[in-house]
Amino acid sequence: MLVMSVVGNRPQFVKAAAVWPHLEQGNTDQLLVHTGQHYDRELSEVFFEELGLKPPARNLDAGSGSHAEQTGRIMSGLEAVVAEAKPDLALIYGDTNTTLAAALVAAKASLPAAHVEAGVRSFDRSTPEEINRLVADVTSGLLLCPTQTAVENLTAEGLGDRARLVGDVMLDVAQKFGPIADRRSDVVERLELEPHGYFLATAHRAGNVDDPQKLGRVVEVLQAARELAPVIFAVHPRTRARLTGDGLITTLEDAGIVLIEPLGYLAFARLLRSARAVLTDSGGVQKEAYLAAVPCVTLRDATEWVETVESGWNRLVSLDPAAAVEALSELAELRDRARPDPGVYGDGMAGARVAAEIERWLTSLSTP
Repeated sequence: MLVMSVVGNRPQFVKAAAVWPHLEQGNTDQLLVHTGQHYDRELSEVFFEELGLKPPARNLDAGSGSHAEQTGRIMSGLEAVVAEAKPDLALIYGDTNTTLAAALVAAKASLPAAHVEAGVRSFDRSTPEEINRLVADVTSGLLLCPTQTAVENLTAEGLGDRARLVGDVMLDVAQKFGPIADRRSDVVERLELEPHGYFLATAHRAGNVDDPQKLGRVVEVLQAARELAPVIFAVHPRTRARLTGDGLITTLEDAGIVLIEPLGYLAFARLLRSARAVLTDSGGVQKEAYLAAVPCVTLRDATEWVETVESGWNRLVSLDPAAAVEALSELAELRDRARPDPGVYGDGMAGARVAAEIERWLTSLSTP
């Protein structure tokens, strides 16, 4: 049996790293396809090196562009791979254009698909990620859920018979690589930072960075946070291009905000694990912060990771500087006196369960 795993960006590389070794131990062969959705080395190649993933067998080099352009290029490239390799199953992850393209190609080719991180919902259909999740779940035959909430979401949508609760593969990776990052990365020392004395910021969502007015509000939030503590801003290449085009790089630098290039997994994990709190619009970073017991302030109105908000470790502030400062002031105190419960995301064995469910499903599909 041949499993075609399709990945294209940082979170998907991380998730695949949790599943890959367990599939290797089983009775399946694997074909890893990198769509090239992230093509900057620090958002792509370095993750394969640091997480122990084998180099992809195919790289589609899809590059950037509008959602339609990028998704179309990925679909065209994947269609050719499916026709040539004839996999028995497409394994897709998360909620990106890569996820959407792989789900559609598999459906049109009558290729069974399994979706890791199925059932996650923000209930905000104005975001492309929510649409990608919905389409992936409707078209996939095996829905591998990180939480009980995700299972309940799918049941409410009439998809409960396909759902399997496996836990969150991100917890597997955090437990394995977090301590390694603390030992191997010297990024905190190189940046001359005081552990627990700075905020780590990221921003990359199109809804925040493609609109000049909203991007300006992101800058205002970071400026306000800088009044409380140093801010380290890991700048996504796309965000940097927007900031440069709108003349906001100098504004950030003049405010004393430290702009750094994207980091490899271990360096970013070390920087996050040592932060006082995180400001982000990334779903993955919200959860990474939770698993590292670092408070998070999310620059969005809704989140798919509702458990982090319900626990009190994540606060949604949209792009309101005053709300962000209030949240940072309140949540940063958690850093020293409590830890969130990671058990809501499983026990660190999600990757093994994903592999087992895939093998069980493939066997059932091949049985007359």
